[in-house]
Amino acid sequence: MRLINRHPNPRLARVLTASPFVAVAVVYVIASTIRHAANPDDKLLPTIAQMGAAMWRMAAQQDMESGDYLMLNDTIVSLQRLLLGLGISLAVSFAIGVSVGMIPYLKRLFVPFINAFSMVPPLAILPILFIVAGIGETAKVSLIVLGTAPYMIRDLILRVEELPRPQIIKAQTLGAGDWQIALRVVVPQMLPRLIDSLRLSLGPAWLYLISAEAIAAENGLGYRIFLVRRYFAMDIILPYVAWITLLAFFADLGLRWLQHAAFPWFAGARAQ
Repeated sequence: MRLINRHPNPRLARVLTASPFVAVAVVYVIASTIRHAANPDDKLLPTIAQMGAAMWRMAAQQDMESGDYLMLNDTIVSLQRLLLGLGISLAVSFAIGVSVGMIPYLKRLFVPFINAFSMVPPLAILPILFIVAGIGETAKVSLIVLGTAPYMIRDLILRVEELPRPQIIKAQTLGAGDWQIALRVVVPQMLPRLIDSLRLSLGPAWLYLISAEAIAAENGLGYRIFLVRRYFAMDIILPYVAWITLLAFFADLGLRWLQHAAFPWFAGARAQ
C-alpha cells in the first residue's frame, strides 16, 4: 500500500501529535541542565523551577507598586486590543469582500488598489500611526486592522469568485435581485470562509499587537516582555511567549469548533 493511503490508528495519531511537543520539552530540559551545571547563574535557559517561580510571582502575587496581578492585567489588556482590532477587521473585510467580489464595477475599481495596499508592510507604517493617532489605543488597534483587513478582504473576494456560477444564474432565473442573491446565496457561504480567514489572521494579529505594545505601551503582554528583557529575565519572557502561544492556540481551537457547530454542512463539503 502506498504511504499516502496509510493512516495512523487513533492511539498512534495521539502519540504522533504529542511527539514534537515532548521532544522540544526534553531538549530544553537537557540543554538547561547542562548550562546550569556549568554555570548555576546562567540566565539564558532558566530551569522549569525558575520559570515556575517567576510565573507564580507574576500571576499569583500582587505587584507592590500597582497592586495588580501583572500577568492577568497584561492578558486582559492585550486581549481587549486584539479583539477590538480583529472585530473591526471582520466587519470591514466582510462588507468590502462580499461587495467587491459580487459587483464587477467595484472589482475593477478596488481590486488593484487593495492588492497594492496589502503589500505595504504594516510594521513600516507603525511610526506613521504613532505620529497621526498618538501612542494611545487607537494606533495599536489600527495597526491590527491595517495588518489583517487587506488580507481578509482579498481572501473573501477570491472565495466569492469561486462560487459556482450556476448558483447565481439559478437565483437570477427565479427572480432574485442583487440583495437577495447577496443575503441568500453569497453571505451564507462566505460566513464559514470568514472564520477560516480569521483563523489565518490570528498569528499576524498577535505579531502586530506585540510590536505596538513593545514600542509604546504601559501594559500588555508585549510591553511586559520587552520591559523585562533589559534585565535578561528569560524566566519571565519564555513563559509569556508560551502563554501567548497558548492563547492563540485556544482561540484557533474555539474558532474551529464554532465553524463546525454553526456550519456543519461546510465541514462535510470540504471533506468531499
